[in-house]
Amino acid sequence: MIREIVTYPNKILRSVSSDVEKFDEELHTLLDDMWDTMIAYNGVGLAAIQVGVALNVLIISLPDVNDEQRKEDLIEAINPKITHKDGELSFSEGCLSVPNFHEEVKRSEHIIVEYYDRNGTHKSMECHGFLAVAWQHEMDHLKGHLFIEKLSIIKRKKFEKEYKKEQKHKK
Repeated sequence: MIREIVTYPNKILRSVSSDVEKFDEELHTLLDDMWDTMIAYNGVGLAAIQVGVALNVLIISLPDVNDEQRKEDLIEAINPKITHKDGELSFSEGCLSVPNFHEEVKRSEHIIVEYYDRNGTHKSMECHGFLAVAWQHEMDHLKGHLFIEKLSIIKRKKFEKEYKKEQKHKK
């Protein structure tokens, strides 16, 4: 089922998510709905808080060489923790919760992350480049942060100006 995406400036996005304690059918439904929602909105990642659920749950699905996202390649991460990070890269980021805005953000180029899958199996993954960026972006959501907070004051003001202008056009 496609759920509604919570968008900036909704205060829900500032919520710190809680760890999942039960790996049950309710969690599986949330993960399935998040996949449907992410694909419907053309995203590559989604945190549960972006659909109004304050749990440490995220999904990531990077397009393959044919620019397709396949469910069998989907990363479903419950209670993720970054255990190592190094390097730095700048990447143009966007966000389903901050529609129509992209900006360069600095992140770690290399990370190691530990998490659980939908069945409670412990996993570990080493990531570089775009995948590392996607993990860090989605994990920020779990802590109540948006990528726009990482922008310089000048770029943040540019965002606020564009956002206000867009809101006026919607009225």
